Amino acid sequence: MVSNDVRVEKALGALTVLLLTVGGLAVVKWIPYYDKALLAFTHHSIGNSILTGGPDRPPAPSLHSALDYGLAYGKSIWKAMVLGLLVGSAVQTLLPRRWIAAALGKSGLGTVVMGGIASLPMMMCTCCAAPVVTGLRECRATPGAAIAFWLGNTVLNPATLVFTGFVLGWDWSIFRLAFGALMVFGLGFLANHLAGPGESVAVPENPEAGFAGLDHEVSFARWLAVLYRMSIRLIPEYLVLVLALGAARAWLFPHMGHEVDDSLMWILIFAGAGALFVIPTAGEVPIVQTMLALGVAVGPAAALLTTLPPISIPSLAMLRKSFPPRLLLMVSVGVVLVGSAAGLAAKMLLP
Repeated sequence: MVSNDVRVEKALGALTVLLLTVGGLAVVKWIPYYDKALLAFTHHSIGNSILTGGPDRPPAPSLHSALDYGLAYGKSIWKAMVLGLLVGSAVQTLLPRRWIAAALGKSGLGTVVMGGIASLPMMMCTCCAAPVVTGLRECRATPGAAIAFWLGNTVLNPATLVFTGFVLGWDWSIFRLAFGALMVFGLGFLANHLAGPGESVAVPENPEAGFAGLDHEVSFARWLAVLYRMSIRLIPEYLVLVLALGAARAWLFPHMGHEVDDSLMWILIFAGAGALFVIPTAGEVPIVQTMLALGVAVGPAAALLTTLPPISIPSLAMLRKSFPPRLLLMVSVGVVLVGSAAGLAAKMLLP
């Protein structure tokens, strides 16, 4: 029998996670994105490209370039990163783990789809979603469900799809959604298929018999402890990698004009560079808008639109303890391949 005190603790924990998530998303995501959607509708722009900051190409590699990018990026994402750490640690400590395991712990396509759908209201960038993904994996979400949630935050982001439609055109938005869905659900399903016996936790036929040891005492003190551990583990390396990528912008994107044509070489280069670089949520929209205005061909631009949001070097580093290295490699290669396919298709389908 479960005592009334335990029931109350679980109810308080679940209510805290709900209020934190809904309230935090309203402040950090939903209300600001509504205002940004109005800006996109009115001006067909949501700001300058964070990659260049205004000029027609990234600045030369330097400490100044690194700090400039780090400050601009940090200003854009710090609230979402704080929310991601709070929610990711709360999921591990304030919710009964059997809830997460029951919803996202079964092998198969169903939990992958559920993970992708659960990402829709979150709308985090790839790095800010990483702490929540860590929490889901700690609570026995399968690799496929967690990867679908991770990738879906960016490529299925409803707000970004709206921004894309108003800024680049609705054909671009539909195109992005089609290849994004292929990426999220295809790579999630493949991750579950490739996961070994110790890497994918399936819920048994008799859930009550199979959840022994999953539940834990709801503890607000433990929440703070987990939050502290996650912060000191993730944030320092994250900052270093963001600064390094900010300095290396000119190497990753050496050309941004008419010389970038629709050849397979440029599509592959832009797909690969996009998978390495780190941007805030929806940062790919003004980046691609600027590149198209400078004369970059549709194919490389579409490849970049597809691969910039879902992963980056910092987010892969943040999740290195949550997934086996071979699954992270599979996701990285898969993102580049889907982005390259998007670039090739864009040559024929987009104006």
